[in-house]
Amino acid sequence: MSKMQNKMSLQFNAITPSRAVDEIELQIRTMIADGILTPGDRLPSERELAAQFNVSRNTLREAIRSLEYAGIVQMRKGATGGAYIMHGNSGAIVGGLRVLYHLGAITPQHLTEARIWLSETIVRVACERATQEDLQSLDANVAAMSDAHDRGAFDERQKLNREFHLILARITRNPIMISMMDAVMDVMGLFIDQIGPGENPFTLPSRRRLMKHLYNRDAEQAVQEMDKYLVRLQTGYLNRWAQRQARPDFKASGAE
Repeated sequence: MSKMQNKMSLQFNAITPSRAVDEIELQIRTMIADGILTPGDRLPSERELAAQFNVSRNTLREAIRSLEYAGIVQMRKGATGGAYIMHGNSGAIVGGLRVLYHLGAITPQHLTEARIWLSETIVRVACERATQEDLQSLDANVAAMSDAHDRGAFDERQKLNREFHLILARITRNPIMISMMDAVMDVMGLFIDQIGPGENPFTLPSRRRLMKHLYNRDAEQAVQEMDKYLVRLQTGYLNRWAQRQARPDFKASGAE
């Protein structure tokens, strides 16, 4: 019997209508946690699932949409379409932080602290684990950022800046650290969109000093350089945020 046939014979339990969506999600999450469902597996058809759960197709779709938003399930179209269990990625963390920021549960101050603390750890680990290839990737990023600066390509420079932090995170070889930095930088993008981009001429000189410390494997100096840079950067962001809050048209929620 093929793997697909095995998955098609999955049996779910009928559920209580009052908590239908939650119970559908729980059963599918539990099967993933128990290893019954694995990344790449396709769930039974909508008709079969609705019958097994004893719910309407609309209720089932709501549960599947929730799982899709959480980064657990991916909907595919075509002859082999359907609901598939996703391979691990940072989408769920990014989506969750975005929602919290838009709801105002995460403030710019929280974001600032988290970014600094996370970066300290990442830089320290990068000093220990960076390969020559890793360092060359960072060098290439700094060179590209310098070129973008000379050409006045502001948007490109912003993109390269974000990529620099993600390259550093990937050097840790730790998927949790990578996902967390991806999520923090994504929400930082939302924050910067709100306050408006600004020129930070101290970024490139700081990058070059940091690269020197990374090549020397000097974790203390590297962390100190990153801290000094981020405190200066984030202080500027928070000052602009405070000015924005003082405007008569300011709205209190994170999402405006």
